[in-house]
This record gives sequence, structure tokens and C-alpha cells, in this order.
Amino acid sequence: QASPGGPFARSPSLEASAPMAPTGLRVALASACCAPALAFVPAQRAVSSAPAVAGGQEVASTARRLASGPAETPALTAGCAVMAAAVACAASRGRAGRLGARAARQAKITMMATQDELKKMVGYKAVDDYVKSGTVIGLGTGSTAAFAVERVGELLKSGELKDIIAIPTSIRTKEQAEELGIPLATLDTHSDLDVAIDGADEVDPDLNLVKGGGGALFREKIVEQCAKTFVVIVDESKMCDGLGPGFPVPVEIVPFCHEHTMRVIASLPALKGCEPVLRLGNVANNQPDGTEPAVTDNGNYIVDLKFKEPIKDAKAAAEQLKMTVGVVDHGFFIGMTTACIIAGKDGITVKTA
Repeated sequence: QASPGGPFARSPSLEASAPMAPTGLRVALASACCAPALAFVPAQRAVSSAPAVAGGQEVASTARRLASGPAETPALTAGCAVMAAAVACAASRGRAGRLGARAARQAKITMMATQDELKKMVGYKAVDDYVKSGTVIGLGTGSTAAFAVERVGELLKSGELKDIIAIPTSIRTKEQAEELGIPLATLDTHSDLDVAIDGADEVDPDLNLVKGGGGALFREKIVEQCAKTFVVIVDESKMCDGLGPGFPVPVEIVPFCHEHTMRVIASLPALKGCEPVLRLGNVANNQPDGTEPAVTDNGNYIVDLKFKEPIKDAKAAAEQLKMTVGVVDHGFFIGMTTACIIAGKDGITVKTA
């Protein structure tokens, strides 16, 4: 049993939910509470031992409590996986009305917390391993890259890093870096970078990437191609066998005659079968959340190309897009990656090109 004052101490939430939970879940909860540093438990295993969950609010409360353990543990706590799987199972088995909907929302929240832990692990490791004092670095854009920016700020503040000059790849990253006191410049004055660190939306076995989910693909590419070393940081969910179906490929286009440009893109031989969709609302979100076209930092539109099958020749697709009048740039990053740091259930791995 955990110590009374520890982060996994027994609470009324656990007491309330345990009697209502099936035996398998009660066992899993007990295991999680007694072993807060236990390695990640795959969700499938938790699902198999927790066929249904009652008392959605109590279970969600327990999940949040379990997820609030030590932030720096190298592996995720069993509690996160057990509770996320259990709550998701409740929704998927069609529990009555509002309970099922609430359970689904809580499962999403729990898994988001889990993914943030993975992102922080790779973001910090990239900076610790590749950023040295007296260097010029590229700062990527997105939820994973934000942790790398955070780490640079921490090390500068502590004095472990000195004389760093950073090139941000978006207005969002620029604002974050300024808040952390990171000295900034642009490619106009510093176009020879030692290292750039950024996330990715998809990574294939050859470390080719799809990027641009956050709408900053042009600025990311122009900065990262100037770096001697380009380090990609992802969680294992971003790894794929082939680019395309797992994440829509973003393409930045000029607003003028954008519908014409979208039709031309759809007709390109290497992109056969794609469905071009104009991004609406917030440019940093490829899910429609508005009625007006999303606008990039450069004043352009984003078209997301949806694929049902893996792209057969990503290099050809990239070349054909680049030659299309009206296209500013695309989200294919082909042959640019030096190293990819991947966080998953088995810990952190590094793949090099």
C-alpha cells in the first residue's frame, strides 16, 4: 500500500469507485496504487481485465489522481493506462446515455496526459543530447517542439547553456521563446544552424516526414533545411509504414484562385486518389473549427490532402507539388532527418538516417 501522504494515497474517490468496479478493474487499481513507478501497461491488457465500468465520475477522478504522480518517472504509471482503458471500455460497450459520453471524454483527457508525458521526454532529451553552448539552433513549432523550447529556456536560466541564438519557425514559437528569455534571430542574419529540433505528424521507416499539422510547414522547412543536424521528436503513435493515410498532408497555397489550385493538386499523378480539403478556422488545427479559411503566418491558406492508401512515391509527390503554380510549399520533408527520437511503452529509442 502507498504511504498515506504520497501521491497515490488511498482517497474517497478510490473507495467510492472500487466497490462498483468489476473484479479485474479492482485488481488493476490496487496494483497501480501500490506501484506508482510501475512501467506502462498496454491499454489492451487493461481492457481485457475490465469489461465494464460503473460510476463514471468516481473512475475519472481516480484516473486523474493516478496520473498526477511524479512527472519525471521514465515510464508512465500503470494507473494512466488502466484507467484510460477502463473508461474507454465503458463508453465502447454502450453504457447508458450520459455515462458513456462522459466516460469517453474522460478517457480522452487521460490519454492526452499520457501523450504529453511522452512529448516532454523526447523534447527534453533532444535538447540535452544535441544542443551545446555557443550554437545557433532552430526551434520547431507544435505541442512536442514546445517542450524542447521549454527545456532550452530552463538550461539557459540555470546557466547550463550559454551564448545560444535561436531561430523560431512560427510566431507562436517566437512568443514562447521570448517569454523564456531565449535570444532570437532570423535566417537573414544567421542562416548557418548547428541543429534544429521539431516534431512531426508522421514518420516512415526511412525517416521521411509529414509535417504542417500546426500550419507552420513553410517556416519550419526553410529553417530546418539550414541546419547541419535535424532532430525529429515524436511519440510512437507517429511512426507509420507509409505516409498519407495516417495524417493528411498539408500544403500551403496562395489565396488567389485557391479552388483552381486545389483541383490542379488533385490531378497530379503522384497524388492520385487524394482528397484536398481547405483548412478552416484555426490554422494550428487541421480539424474544421470555423467557417473562414485558416491563414498561415505568411498570409496563405492550407490545403490538407487526405489519402486512403499509403503514398507510393512520396518523393515524386513532393516534387510535383513544388512545381505546381500556386503552391508555396508542402508538408513532405524528404531526406532531411538526421535523427528521430521516439518515446513509447518500451522507453526512448533513437533512429538515425
